[in-house]
Amino acid sequence: MTARLNWLRAGVLGANDGIVSVAGLVVGVAAATTERGPIMTAGIAGLVAGAVSMALGEYVSVSTQRDTERALLEKERQELVESPADELAELAAIYEGKGLSPATAWQVAEELTAHDDFAAHVDAELGIDPDDLTNPWEASLSSAVSFTVGALLPLIAIIALPPAVRIPVTFVAVIVALALTGTVSARLGGADATRAVLRVTIGGAIAMIVTYGIGQLLGVAGV
Repeated sequence: MTARLNWLRAGVLGANDGIVSVAGLVVGVAAATTERGPIMTAGIAGLVAGAVSMALGEYVSVSTQRDTERALLEKERQELVESPADELAELAAIYEGKGLSPATAWQVAEELTAHDDFAAHVDAELGIDPDDLTNPWEASLSSAVSFTVGALLPLIAIIALPPAVRIPVTFVAVIVALALTGTVSARLGGADATRAVLRVTIGGAIAMIVTYGIGQLLGVAGV
């Protein structure tokens, strides 16, 4: 369940990034020109570049985490072979630190070691499941897909609407979408939804206002 929640939270955050970055980009271009061609080109370019960047970043990050986990597991295997008595005492100390009496902690450590010493130590010391290490490919795909889904909302909205209303309607649609992602993210993390929604909506609004202003300036300057 924890793993699923983490992936879902990552997906929500990826979608949020896609919404904000592409919304800011297309609103900025739409402020400079009413032609759909440049807006679509900028939006698609931002979507592709952002999705690739998110995927690569997630792959590198999770690959590093996975390599670290594997190194820690291998180190634990070596320590169990080289100094099993010290490792047993360490395991007993861990359970004693969690509230068990010294005698009970020692008994638990001995029984767990007899059953599967490696599993007992990596669980108590490292909190790692050797059979469920982080997967960089899954993380990369999840990040790219969630970013793309989020980015499509402002892109489709601003292209489909007529010039007179495309920016204000896109602005409203983006704020509503950000409020939803902020609410979902807060619920998953058990945090206050109001604060999360305010953070993402205010941040998204500022991004669109700033890029709109830049687009207006560049559009006027180019006339």
